[in-house]
Amino acid sequence: MVEGSPVRTAGRPVATAAYDGSVAFTLEDLPIRDDLRGQSPYGAPQKHVRVQLNVNENTHPVPDDVADDIVASIRQALATVNRYPDREFTELRESLAGYLGHGLSAEQLWAANGSNEVLQQLLQAFGGPGRSVLGFPPTYSMHSILASGTGTTWIPAERDDEYRISPETVVAAIEQHRPDIVFLCGPNNPTGTPLPIETIEAAYAATDGIVMVDEAYAEFMPADVPSALTLLPGRERLVVSRTMSKAFAFAGARVGYMAAHPAVIDAVRLVRLPYHLSVLTQAAAVAALRHAPEMLAMVDDIKQQRDRMVTELQAMGYRTYETWSNFVLFGGVADPHAAFESLLERDVIVRDLGIPNHLRVSAGTEEETTAFLDAMRQVAAEQPPVRVGA
Repeated sequence: MVEGSPVRTAGRPVATAAYDGSVAFTLEDLPIRDDLRGQSPYGAPQKHVRVQLNVNENTHPVPDDVADDIVASIRQALATVNRYPDREFTELRESLAGYLGHGLSAEQLWAANGSNEVLQQLLQAFGGPGRSVLGFPPTYSMHSILASGTGTTWIPAERDDEYRISPETVVAAIEQHRPDIVFLCGPNNPTGTPLPIETIEAAYAATDGIVMVDEAYAEFMPADVPSALTLLPGRERLVVSRTMSKAFAFAGARVGYMAAHPAVIDAVRLVRLPYHLSVLTQAAAVAALRHAPEMLAMVDDIKQQRDRMVTELQAMGYRTYETWSNFVLFGGVADPHAAFESLLERDVIVRDLGIPNHLRVSAGTEEETTAFLDAMRQVAAEQPPVRVGA
């Protein structure tokens, strides 16, 4: 081969060999799956600013006494780190069952490295080539990405006004598309809107496939509103996904879990990697769950700041939506990208999701919320709010 000439595979230029012997090589030159070509990896902008309200984290730190117990538990686990962990993470599943209540047993719980891995395992077991999953965008963007990664066809369906989903709407979509899996998100990310329990019941009755309800923000729902967990008895194909990233301020620990019939848990075992939860992760999560009341004490403050954001954004002229989460989606932003950059210049980061004339902001501490609202008033002065529809 002549130096500097293209290297070809199956007639396609792959790379160019440079005169110094190195090869200029890019992702597009690899024999990657065709359905992944041109795709971008998931991820929100990571900027080091003073007020970070863009990825729905719990911005409150873990209380010192809880942190001390977690560290002590990890230190104890390190004594056995030379051995593989309990692949059934028995103590963690028992702790999760105790935390959730509703008569759940450890056999009905499963956990992984974040709820994303839980959902990926679910799709590996029940989705795949030739199968489909129905979702209702705008919703959690990882749902469609995980579908793509597992070769499962993603079918988007329309929402009702105000980003809601009625029982009639979910049944119509299921009857039209006949999916193998239905993904619902309640409260919905990125809109925060509630998911009626009647919609879940109707979806389950309309399909013979798996129905998954993503309840990542369940702890921020009104206390008198029933969780999808209440529907599990007698519904063997229903799955409820949860996370410790939000209410438990445990995003960096990567612990997600789901509750379902034991048969569904058995199905997920077929696709999970062996020893997928490290002994350190298990120890940290069990320790955090021992302090559940203290960890959840900060939820009320977060909800207070969320509601404060709603009130003050409305006073500025922006449109907000009912939110049962730890964030607020607001419309009426004349130029979301310019507003995002303007906030960034003021040391505040929020999320531009690509929804026309909308931005999303996480509820932070009182100080962080004040900083955002002060900055947003300045943005509103630069570009007055505009009228938007649902």
